[in-house]
Amino acid sequence: MGVEKKLLRIKEAFQLAQQPHQNQAKLVVALSHTYRTMEDKIIFHEEFVHYLKYAMVVYKREPVVERTIEFAAKFVTSFHQSDVEDDEEEDGGILNYLFTFLLKSHEANSNAVRFRVCQLINKLLGNLPENARIDDDLFDKINEAMLIRLKDKIPNVRLQAVLAISRLQDPKDDECPVANAYTILIENDSNSEVRRAVLSCIVPSAKTLPKIVGRTRDVKEAVRRLAYQVLGEKVHMRVMSIAQRVMLLQQGLNDRSEAVKQATQKHLLQSWLRFMQGNILELLHRLDVENSSEVAVPVLNALFSVTPLNELVEVCKKNDDRKLISMETLTPEITLYWRVLCEYLKSKGDEGEEFLEQILPEPVVFAEFLLSYIQSIPVVSDEQRSDISYIGHVMTKEFIGQQLVLIIKTLDTSEEGGRKRLLAVLQEILTLPTTPTSLVSSLAERLLHIVTDDSRRTQIVTEIISEIRAPIVTVGVKIDPAEARKKELKMAEIKVKLLEAKEALENCITLQDFNRAAELKEEINALEDSRVNLLKETEQIEMKEVHVEKNDPETLQKCLILCYELLKQMAPSTGISATMNGVIESLILPGIISVHPIIRNLAVLCLGCCGLQNQDFASKYFVLLLQVLQIDDVTIKISALKAIFDQLMTFGIEPFTTKNTKAVQSEGEEINTDEQESKEAKEVTATAKNVLKLLSDFLDSEVSELRTGAAEGLAKLMFSGLLVSSRVLSRLLLSWYNPVTEEDVRLRHCLGVFFPMFAYASRTNQECFEEAFFPTLQTLLNAPASSPLAEIDIANVTELLVDLTRPSGLNPQAKNSQDYQALTVHDNLAIKICNEILTSPCSPEVRVYSKALSSLELSSNVTKDLLVLLNEILEQVKDRVCQRALEKIKRQLEKGTQESGDQAGVALDASTKAMATACDSRDEKNKEVFITPLKNVKATRASKTTQHKTDRGRRKVTASGRTNRRRWTSEADSESDHDVPEPQSEMRMRLPRRAKTAALAKSKLNLEQLLSEDVN
Repeated sequence: MGVEKKLLRIKEAFQLAQQPHQNQAKLVVALSHTYRTMEDKIIFHEEFVHYLKYAMVVYKREPVVERTIEFAAKFVTSFHQSDVEDDEEEDGGILNYLFTFLLKSHEANSNAVRFRVCQLINKLLGNLPENARIDDDLFDKINEAMLIRLKDKIPNVRLQAVLAISRLQDPKDDECPVANAYTILIENDSNSEVRRAVLSCIVPSAKTLPKIVGRTRDVKEAVRRLAYQVLGEKVHMRVMSIAQRVMLLQQGLNDRSEAVKQATQKHLLQSWLRFMQGNILELLHRLDVENSSEVAVPVLNALFSVTPLNELVEVCKKNDDRKLISMETLTPEITLYWRVLCEYLKSKGDEGEEFLEQILPEPVVFAEFLLSYIQSIPVVSDEQRSDISYIGHVMTKEFIGQQLVLIIKTLDTSEEGGRKRLLAVLQEILTLPTTPTSLVSSLAERLLHIVTDDSRRTQIVTEIISEIRAPIVTVGVKIDPAEARKKELKMAEIKVKLLEAKEALENCITLQDFNRAAELKEEINALEDSRVNLLKETEQIEMKEVHVEKNDPETLQKCLILCYELLKQMAPSTGISATMNGVIESLILPGIISVHPIIRNLAVLCLGCCGLQNQDFASKYFVLLLQVLQIDDVTIKISALKAIFDQLMTFGIEPFTTKNTKAVQSEGEEINTDEQESKEAKEVTATAKNVLKLLSDFLDSEVSELRTGAAEGLAKLMFSGLLVSSRVLSRLLLSWYNPVTEEDVRLRHCLGVFFPMFAYASRTNQECFEEAFFPTLQTLLNAPASSPLAEIDIANVTELLVDLTRPSGLNPQAKNSQDYQALTVHDNLAIKICNEILTSPCSPEVRVYSKALSSLELSSNVTKDLLVLLNEILEQVKDRVCQRALEKIKRQLEKGTQESGDQAGVALDASTKAMATACDSRDEKNKEVFITPLKNVKATRASKTTQHKTDRGRRKVTASGRTNRRRWTSEADSESDHDVPEPQSEMRMRLPRRAKTAALAKSKLNLEQLLSEDVN
């Protein structure tokens, strides 16, 4: 027999478990053997926990500690892995002992201990087999302890607690405490890793599914990505409503993160496709493509990108020899699939050309197919409008027709014959009275895409409008009474002759004169034919083709849609032709006063587009658009508002002022005096202000679309430089912060992009924010408690304004343009803030101003003035918080001034020594020594002036800025070269940056020292 193997000690086992390449399974077996040989298990339990404590006091996730924890969990749960457990383990044993110890320690003060307790419980429960059982008392204790730890202040502890109780969930229990805790954490926990842990552990149910879906809108990319993975792996498609499916796909495929898009495509979309056994058409049916085609298109493109082209084409190969799908089998899903696949294959270029030819017919064939299908769409009568199922059937047919029309853009129209036939068919479809109004826009767009010449486009569209508006109708014409009398007399004469001929025929037959009888028979037949023809002429009403003008809402709507599509496609340089003027007079202007809102809306859209074609036309009807903006329905107001902003963006405000609307003076009339000119200028300014006030008042509208349209339009005007107004900017800031606009996503997004781009574009824009600083804050401070503005955080608004006026945030070109200006925007703002504090030093807003003052980027040019103001403020302000903040600012300014002065003194001493050395070496040329540097200085100054002029041409500045610079330049040039030592002034210009750098380095050094002390 061999030598008995030495038993493994607990300490040795823990030491070996820390090694990186150690086989922990063997260690578990060896230590289990030791455990079984010991008679007193309590000693083993205590010693095992004793060595485990060394790892539990380490918070940092060191690999050594992690391996030790993993070994301990594996060893303790190893006794429960086999089907037959040891007798001593039936009563609990080491597992219960360890659980008891951990549950006693979970409320320890040490973050590390609480973290390791939760981690160990997580690993112990995770390593237990599926059929493992624990005591109810122990279950309740673990549940209670981990629910407490879910509220721990340390995120890592909460995360491990989430993982630990994942197996304690009961999805069948609506009041499960674990599920309730998970639903709270998944929405409210501030740590994204904890939210991710909850997502990975939570069991989907009717109660938790909305919470999981809500995480697809989480602020963190990792959480959103995991949410889509969980929904794809754990949730069946059928348990979600169509609205939820569409919403998930719309958000996932349009997410700003590429990782979330990939998770949507690879996990969620592919999982749903597997539920449909790979049937893409069935998946589209589950998404209700008729009402969500904008989501179905990216879904199809995502599926096409991961599927071989030959498999995609097979779905559409159920067509006939003409490469057409029969009308009987056309469904919304197959039609949409056909359209999107054609577009996808066309986008692939040469790679998809071969497959595109297999499913796309010739233009002539497809044109005839489209015509026949649209003719088959039924017309809804008044009696059928109440039948919902019939209306749904018609809408389905219209959707299919819409997709067929969109296929036209993938057809090859390079061949002349096919293009002409397609064009003729499109014109015929548009003139059909049964063509649905919903298809007119896409049909007109395809038609105008084929025809590229604007004059030809105008001619074709006006002809179609003419045929729709005044079609040729055949009508009956009343017969003249004299003509009717003549026909009656002729009919009587024929009847008399017939009677006489029939009587003579009978006599001839009686006398057996058959030759004469035959003649009479022929005569009778001729008379009968004459009588029949005369009867037909009498009964038949005379028909005549005439043009009948139609003014019903559906006809006018079709015509206006055609006109609107034409105006959208026309180039601005085309102008308004005589033909278009006729359409305006006969169709657009009468539509403005129509009783039907949809007609008025289309007419306003057309009028706005016409204004973009011609400046005179725009100025003529600008007032009309303003009237519509004030008195019409909401939808029409929105269209008018957009049209007005488009015209202002195109032409500016000048064409729409009173000055331009006045009649032109005659040649003999005297020239206006200065008073008249100033009066006209005031009228122009007043008109511009009135228009601007009218537009900006819509920022306070109750209708969110009007608020958004006004904000977007004003932001465009300001960004393009057509409008400079601090008052409007203040209104936009208040609209952005107003709680009323919280649901206006487009408004918030538009202004959120506009503010930084506008502010950092130039210093002039930052000065506009500077002017809006105090009006904005005063509006918020004076807002009554019942106003929504009272809920806005004034400190946050102040931080935003300070950040937007920061000189360091300017674009590089804008930074170069302010080199010649002594004070920055923050310098001016600092002086204004100090004066505002001195105005009312005891007001509550002084704290806000003090905080803003401490956040400003100040230059050395304003230090002296600021110190004077700060000293005066400190004497009057009594608030201790403000005093501390202001004293801190004062110390920083004094420190910067002192360091600047020291560096200036060192630089002057060095320059003096250099001058003295030069004087000693040139005894005979003392005069030249002092004159030569001054000449160099003069040349330097001249070059600087030239540089300033060059910089001045880079950007447009205000008149005051130009005046100040001109005055400063003239004064500098008029000074004597001997009065101001120029080298010294150059040194002063450089000193603030050096002083600032030194101060910053010193502050960094002190911070590092403090941090090291804190660590020690």
